[in-house]
Amino acid sequence: MFIDEAVIKVSGGKGGNGKVAFFANRRGVSGGNGGRGGNVYVEASSNVRDLKAFTEVKEYAGEAGQAGGSNKRIGVNGKDLVLKVPTGTTLIDTKTLQEVTLDKNNPKVFICSGGKGGLGNTAFKTSTNRTPKKATPGEPGQVRNLELILRLIADYGLIGLPNAGKSSLLNVLTAANVKTADYPFTTLEPNLGVFNDKVIADVPGLIEGASLGRGLGIKFLKHIEKVNLLLHCISAESTDIKKDYNTIRAELGNYNLKLLEKKEILLLTKTDLISQDEIKTKTREMKKLNNYVLPVSIYDEESLVKLKKLV
Repeated sequence: MFIDEAVIKVSGGKGGNGKVAFFANRRGVSGGNGGRGGNVYVEASSNVRDLKAFTEVKEYAGEAGQAGGSNKRIGVNGKDLVLKVPTGTTLIDTKTLQEVTLDKNNPKVFICSGGKGGLGNTAFKTSTNRTPKKATPGEPGQVRNLELILRLIADYGLIGLPNAGKSSLLNVLTAANVKTADYPFTTLEPNLGVFNDKVIADVPGLIEGASLGRGLGIKFLKHIEKVNLLLHCISAESTDIKKDYNTIRAELGNYNLKLLEKKEILLLTKTDLISQDEIKTKTREMKKLNNYVLPVSIYDEESLVKLKKLV
């Protein structure tokens, strides 16, 4: 299952405790300070697909610093923790609502500082107290609760009603090997493919009311917020092209009006299932909705060549 949201608790490592120690025959103090706790960072990685790992383990911490030692030895600092997330993940601090998105321009961010190490009794030596027996514990690390939201980084988004042929087109264009079948909701999660160095996202089929949570709901609409071009697929089997088109446009607008401003190409898909006259009729109908219209079939090489030139 593709997981694109998670909530986690992140803590810097605890500082190591200070040490109470003395040289032989109590000829002076020798307790060292504790080491600093490890910091926590989050880094974008192309090797991480989704946020599933963060729903299985929800609390993370930097390594604790080691305690100070005798002979004024300072404890070893705790190792920093680097959490790997998919590129395109937004981190939101649930307390301050501050947010940051990890991408190629901002691949790694600092999240939590580790706690300071405690002081050994050497630090408390004074002219009037040559052998203090006091040391302090290490400080706890900084704690933050984060909401993680993944928005896929893609150049183009394939959208449309269920069973509009989106996944088949993605397979032909990119060899993505996405599961396809002749029934709605074959695609249950976003799929990505690459064509000519451009990333294409196949978003699971939308239905009327998707922006309110019907069907697969708004869960995947976030993944087309960053695309530059929408490839809007309408099946040649449609009995009401205008209604199908407006259904998808309405859901996009209800979710985020800015989605309606994106450049869009209409694809009349599965044209191998209708006659040439029907293709012409439906193409004319679609051009009343959008000037950019292309009839296409995965079994028609000429139409695929035209599509590839567009993308």
